[in-house]
Amino acid sequence: MSTQNRRARALIFTADDFGLHERVNAAVERAHREGVLDCASLMVAAPAAAEAVAHARRTPGLRVGLHLVLADGAAMLPRARIPALVDAHGRFGAAMVRDGVRFFFLPHVRAQLALEIRAQFEAFAATGLVLDHVNTHKHFHLHPTVLSLILEIGRDYGLRAMRLPNEAGAPLALRPWLARVRARLARAGIAHNDYVVGIANSGAMDEAAMLEALANLPAQGVGEIYCHPALAGEEAITPSMRHYRHADEFAALVSPRVAAALAHCGIRTGGFADVFYGADPIDSARAARPNGEAGA
Repeated sequence: MSTQNRRARALIFTADDFGLHERVNAAVERAHREGVLDCASLMVAAPAAAEAVAHARRTPGLRVGLHLVLADGAAMLPRARIPALVDAHGRFGAAMVRDGVRFFFLPHVRAQLALEIRAQFEAFAATGLVLDHVNTHKHFHLHPTVLSLILEIGRDYGLRAMRLPNEAGAPLALRPWLARVRARLARAGIAHNDYVVGIANSGAMDEAAMLEALANLPAQGVGEIYCHPALAGEEAITPSMRHYRHADEFAALVSPRVAAALAHCGIRTGGFADVFYGADPIDSARAARPNGEAGA
């Protein structure tokens, strides 16, 4: 499918935070094998990233993208390389407005940001996985500096598709900016979804929310439903996600009712590469390597 043919009707199911926790990884693999999940977005510096890669390698139908973390998470580079970005523990903070101002106005901060973004792309390339798409934790690629760096650096690593966080009911003040991001992606030749479902119900994309979304899909366009599944456990995945209903989101992805509703829609599904390019996995893997380097 041509990247220009964005009006064709299709739907992508994505799980974010792949690699954040062992229970997330197990849920992603099972939701793909047993349910409707098409994609996962990998946090390359997260505690269970290596295990997530192992899950992906034994689940070849699962499309995997890069979930760039530039807020509220671990950095790829050591603090000595990016001291203006992270705390003493090598973690990004959650003050995104403050950090966004610094990204925009301070050249030395931008330079360190570019180093970290490249390091995360490089770490993904080192896994040998095909780069299906790129998005960012907490949608930080809506920031113009972050988006510009991703587009510039991503070209070296086979970037061809990104998430546009354009959900129905988005605040009026945000809509002009979403239109500008859409235009930037189009000019760069980067495929993207037309609309997304999952922002308003972040952490609560349960069966009812999934069924409602499927019952109200637009008549045309490429959609993405994203969520944060994990198997049930006693401890929260992270303190900042303590209110997320991860197990309910996993249950929705493997729900027979959701699968039946999706089949009733008669809509094309798959990863970004499937929906937009129909690319051969071998060709995609080659394109994902910087400078055309051969894989192992």
